[in-house]
Amino acid sequence: MRLAVVGNPSNRRVALFTEAVLRAGLPAPEVHSWHSVLTGGPVPGPGTLVRVESPGEDAEVDRLLRELGSGRPATAAEHGEIVGTAAAFAGLRAALGRVTAGGGVLLNQPGDILIMSDKPRCHALLSAAGIAVPPALPPVHDYASLRAAMADTGWSRVFVKPAHGSSASGVLAFATAGRRVTATTSVELAGDKIFNNLRVRRYDDEASIRVIVDRLGPDGLHVERWFPKASLGGRVLDLRVVVIAGEPRHIVVRASRSPMTNLHLGNARGDVATVRAAAGERSWAAAMETCARVAAYFPGTLHAGVDLMFRTGWRDHAVAEVNAFGDLLPRVLAGGLDTYGAQVAALVAGWTPAGVPCAS
Repeated sequence: MRLAVVGNPSNRRVALFTEAVLRAGLPAPEVHSWHSVLTGGPVPGPGTLVRVESPGEDAEVDRLLRELGSGRPATAAEHGEIVGTAAAFAGLRAALGRVTAGGGVLLNQPGDILIMSDKPRCHALLSAAGIAVPPALPPVHDYASLRAAMADTGWSRVFVKPAHGSSASGVLAFATAGRRVTATTSVELAGDKIFNNLRVRRYDDEASIRVIVDRLGPDGLHVERWFPKASLGGRVLDLRVVVIAGEPRHIVVRASRSPMTNLHLGNARGDVATVRAAAGERSWAAAMETCARVAAYFPGTLHAGVDLMFRTGWRDHAVAEVNAFGDLLPRVLAGGLDTYGAQVAALVAGWTPAGVPCAS
């Protein structure tokens, strides 16, 4: 079995996958850097099983993606700067085309990656399939159209999400009450730029909120009605569920005192058994079935990270997002394997994307 990974070689994602491959007694995977792919370097060829990793956390790769996607020279972003997400998404589409042209067998299909990375499109797919998701506003492109759409629907609380963002970058939990407005977000305003900061903050002046939304708007927005999440111990929570080869396996509870539950924002890991007991076996089983149904819409892709929310009172649940690169869960084991080990085990057991025979 010949394996390859397209990723950023210095990133721990690549290292963890490589370690899992070696633990399984397989030859180390070829590593093709995103930088090389984006600058015309070689890509994995026929007879190779190819894992596509996240291109994130590399400033030069981000610049190259934006340059490729826009067709214009791009400058490097400052650390944490939120800029050009639509261009980066277009660049990712083109780069995935280059990887596909190499003839390798991809373990996560480019079309699936692109759908999961496009929040409006993914939301529409799941909604049409009858999977529970929060209702969404029609397309909005700036603060004025956001407020108008909220007025039309009568919604006073929403989540504003960049169409192609990740890791809560640019997300606002926005609420109105008469003339009062508040936004909870990790976005930091600095002069004429906006940044993703690790400190969640609250804005209650409309001018700042307007500036943030108007700067995010040109790259695309997705706005969902606020889903009241269940809580334990004074913290709201949701789940990251990694589905591997169709089976929900690795689960992390993300608990927060703010609406933003992402762990990198300083939030806490909750106890899975405690949440399962609070939800009850019937609700828990239904939630896991939903995660499996979500992954079933991407049968050519080995893994998907599903963000699942239980409603206050544990009455029902909804899917917040689906993550193409959502399997980075350090120290989380299922059956003695981490997420990377479980994926390698699935390959050894004969899993193939979309019925393509494994090379050996």
